[in-house]
Amino acid sequence: MSTEPIIRHTPYLRRYARALTGSQAEGDALVQAALENLLSGHVHLDRSAALRTALFRALHDTWRLALNGHSIDAPRRLPADQRLQRMTPEHRTALLLVLMEGFSLAETAYILGVDELSARHRFEAAQRSIEGQLATDVLIIEDEPVIALDLQRLADDLGHRIIGVAATHQEAVGLVANRTPGLVLADVRLADGSSGVEAVGEILRSYDVPVIFITAYPERLLTGSRPEPAFLVTKPFSEETVKAMIGQALFFHQPRPRLKAVV
Repeated sequence: MSTEPIIRHTPYLRRYARALTGSQAEGDALVQAALENLLSGHVHLDRSAALRTALFRALHDTWRLALNGHSIDAPRRLPADQRLQRMTPEHRTALLLVLMEGFSLAETAYILGVDELSARHRFEAAQRSIEGQLATDVLIIEDEPVIALDLQRLADDLGHRIIGVAATHQEAVGLVANRTPGLVLADVRLADGSSGVEAVGEILRSYDVPVIFITAYPERLLTGSRPEPAFLVTKPFSEETVKAMIGQALFFHQPRPRLKAVV
């Protein structure tokens, strides 16, 4: 088989793996390990299934090897975040596969290697866990009023508080000067031609918060050539996907170590 079809799916494998592990480095290492396992024959590509579904199954086969004690990038292991104790890896995978990647429950069951009823139970348990998230303050960086209103409503449905909506880089930076967000939802291209990525970068230099990028062109951010977001939603989006990603971002966020002051 030509590698070109596999390469076309790689950005979406990376997106999923980053959300699954909560880390760009760990997610990319997982995808790299899965591709290497396919080439070496340690993991097999099921040619009776659709290519995309088979690739996600191969990714999970590799992940299971890692969880059984085989390091993806020795001696590193997949991170165990205390915030995830309320959601098992099994529940998390079902949620991401259905809501973020758009697989059916039958496809999710195949990828996970379980029956469809088990996949449904995992998915429903994950949804209940997401609903238990603590409320936080949300900054929305979005220049399209209708989409901004949708994001406000979705965040409000989850019990979060909106500190403001910014349509430009300058507005976003100005809003966080008055109130620190606990989560940022950001478009990539803004009204005045400025960049949501650059606005987020400036905010993150002063504040340590999780960020979800929302864009119609995810492949432009998933190039592998620069630091990339762990949490990414594709436009047009479903309400369930945004809600799921908000919960995932809050679950996975690991505060950066505080720098010691130099005296």
